[in-house]
Amino acid sequence: MAERGSLDLLGPSTKRAVAAVMAGTPPEEAGATGDTNGAAMRIAPVGIAFALNPPPSLNPPPSLNPPPSPDPPPSPDQLSTLVDRVVAASRVTHNTGLALAGAAAVAAAVSAGVSGAGIAGATALAIDAARIGADRGRWVAGADVAARIEWATGLVRGRTQAEAAELIYTLVGTSLATQESVPAAFAVLAAVPDDPWHACLLAASLGGDCDTIAAMAGAIAGACHGVTAFPPEAIAVIDAQGLDLAALADDLYALRSRPCR
Repeated sequence: MAERGSLDLLGPSTKRAVAAVMAGTPPEEAGATGDTNGAAMRIAPVGIAFALNPPPSLNPPPSLNPPPSPDPPPSPDQLSTLVDRVVAASRVTHNTGLALAGAAAVAAAVSAGVSGAGIAGATALAIDAARIGADRGRWVAGADVAARIEWATGLVRGRTQAEAAELIYTLVGTSLATQESVPAAFAVLAAVPDDPWHACLLAASLGGDCDTIAAMAGAIAGACHGVTAFPPEAIAVIDAQGLDLAALADDLYALRSRPCR
């Protein structure tokens, strides 16, 4: 990434972990201090690929349009297994209970959304997953992510978007701290539960680490509502980058035929 001029795209936890590995630290130890939001920001593919329950059909809907009815609620064992996948994907850079709680929340919400859950149901599952994730990895000081998601979503529910933005920025926080930005993303979704595009716009307008907050909120809202809920012109901008993300998403969805065990 340094050769490509993209080193500044790495967050502080990832930079530290990469430097540690290059200096000879075993990968399983490199993420021992990683507590920021990079794991939560990039965890959506795990939520797409791993179902908490097998979907009713093994044929993926086009570009992640959710099935018409949600799957039955996951068992605690299934949710714990999904968190195992989150830990496996994150521990080299973010092997702390704080970061893993945030990543588990986002992954569980995405997985639930793809299976047909709405924003409220996905958020409830995210809180449960965050509680499990908090007990994984190394302990670091920080506010409880699950409790802050629950508090932040209640704080903004029923508020106007302007009121919600002010409350999120001043009280929930929008820094790269996991315990701020992950609850902020869920607060955005509580404020704008029915319009994923406006949720992304609200998140991106918050200030602070708003691109990461928008990425998390957009991933969950997109999983719950499907790609057709976004304006075609916004999708066209992404498609123009040549990344073929729709095909990637469908390939990830195809992995959901293998239930978590």
